Amino acid sequence: MQKRLLINGNFYLSGPSKQKVEALYIENGKIAALGTNDELKLQWGRPQVELVDLEGAYVLPGLVDNHLHLPAHGMKLSTLDLSGARSKEEMLFLVQQRVNKTPEGEWVIGLNWNENAFEASVIPTLEEVDQLSERHPIFLSRTCSHAHLANSLAFSRAGVHPDTTDPSGGSYGRHADGRLNGMIYELASEAFYAAQPQADYNMKKEFVRIAIQDALRLGLSAAHTEDLRYLGDLPTVLRIYKELKEEGLFFRTHHLIYHPHLTELDELGLTAGDGDEWLRIGAVKIFSDGAIGGRTAFLSQPYHDAPHTSGMAMHSQEELNEITRQARTRKMPIAVHAIGDGGADMTIQAMETYPVQQATRYRDRLIHAQVLRKDLIERLQCLHVAIDIQPRFVASDFPWVLERVGASRKDYLYAWKTLLQAGLFCGGGSDAPIEPLDPLLGLHAAVTRRRPAETHAGYLENEKLTMSEAIRLFTVGSAQTACEEHERGRISEGYYADLTILDRDLLQVDPDEALQAKVKMTVVNGEIAYRDRG
Repeated sequence: MQKRLLINGNFYLSGPSKQKVEALYIENGKIAALGTNDELKLQWGRPQVELVDLEGAYVLPGLVDNHLHLPAHGMKLSTLDLSGARSKEEMLFLVQQRVNKTPEGEWVIGLNWNENAFEASVIPTLEEVDQLSERHPIFLSRTCSHAHLANSLAFSRAGVHPDTTDPSGGSYGRHADGRLNGMIYELASEAFYAAQPQADYNMKKEFVRIAIQDALRLGLSAAHTEDLRYLGDLPTVLRIYKELKEEGLFFRTHHLIYHPHLTELDELGLTAGDGDEWLRIGAVKIFSDGAIGGRTAFLSQPYHDAPHTSGMAMHSQEELNEITRQARTRKMPIAVHAIGDGGADMTIQAMETYPVQQATRYRDRLIHAQVLRKDLIERLQCLHVAIDIQPRFVASDFPWVLERVGASRKDYLYAWKTLLQAGLFCGGGSDAPIEPLDPLLGLHAAVTRRRPAETHAGYLENEKLTMSEAIRLFTVGSAQTACEEHERGRISEGYYADLTILDRDLLQVDPDEALQAKVKMTVVNGEIAYRDRG
């Protein structure tokens, strides 16, 4: 393993330190020494040690995205992305362009449409999507991935007809007279995915490769990813990442295991924490509810703008408890998607019923936690748990989310500051491909609570974080969610040499200027995984 001496850097050291640090020595993938240029060159300046001049660049602990889906991000970069559409008409135009380029009979897949970003928040109808093609099945996933829109041919290919009953944990959108309206919610989408041609091994591997290369370019040194719903089985996941590492793609991954694949852990003899410095097994991933955008996030009280519904629980309380119990018998923590306060309540009940301390040292994880209550935060304080938050959701979901959930819930809405002040461990992520992968956008949203182009004081501005707090989410916080805070997340001797090197000091510039920061280098386990050649 290469020995490296980095000199002439400005190093971000969390906590008080009187030591002058402008150089760092790396050996065996870890930080072996910190000090001045002269001190470390005198001690380690040898021919077998690579000397890297940072030329005054600013060095952060390696930024980590603690919740995303790498293969899905690679798919997004490789397929029709509708995130830029600003009207129903523009969305349909983009789909029509893809239809025109697609051989007859093949599926047209689109991702990331969001009616809340449209000038008028109107979703295309089934009839309008049908007009795009009668010879191509069309399947378009909303930005949250919890709601979808399809044409009649796609419904036919999926074996779904007007008299088809809704599956457990999902539903088909319908008109008042029972006719399908083109919308598909939650687990009802499984029939459509099953009807689509499946990517072969090489394509799946390429999706992961593309995603990791993009992550490194953006300054990410690692990610916590949930891949099994995209890659199919655990042996395939392990093989892909092993091969990519052997091919010289240096990137750490921490893997959540989707709960239907629990028996694969048994077959492979794996449990939480197993792996090596490049890949580790994490918690059991479970969904308790859906998303606010499609009104499938489970709320304890009805939606303000749709009082006929409170959303959708993916499991009964008994089912959620049983999945948790199965995880505990395997000494596994759980990581539960819970956006609504109803979903969070059910999740906390499961954690309370089967406390993680009885089975494993690893923390449970509450993922998203966008709508909470005071009593839920108090209960979380009593658990061995970390919170996975996505600051960028603030920029995407406000102001429309206020109308959707109502003003009575705003005190605990995307309440990142409140969670930190409650002493809860919080890690920052993007949920890519749901949100952009760029961690600078996440930092900006955490600090400003607005979109980059906006100039107002921020949505629910009392929940703003300082830049130091925001950086901590993507460094120490992400390590804490994986119980790795004693080996990652800081620039300190003995810690893994994961570094994000930028051309400016994020702590000293305006948050909008921070978005212009350029990644000069990404170092992972002491390896230069990305270097800007510009």
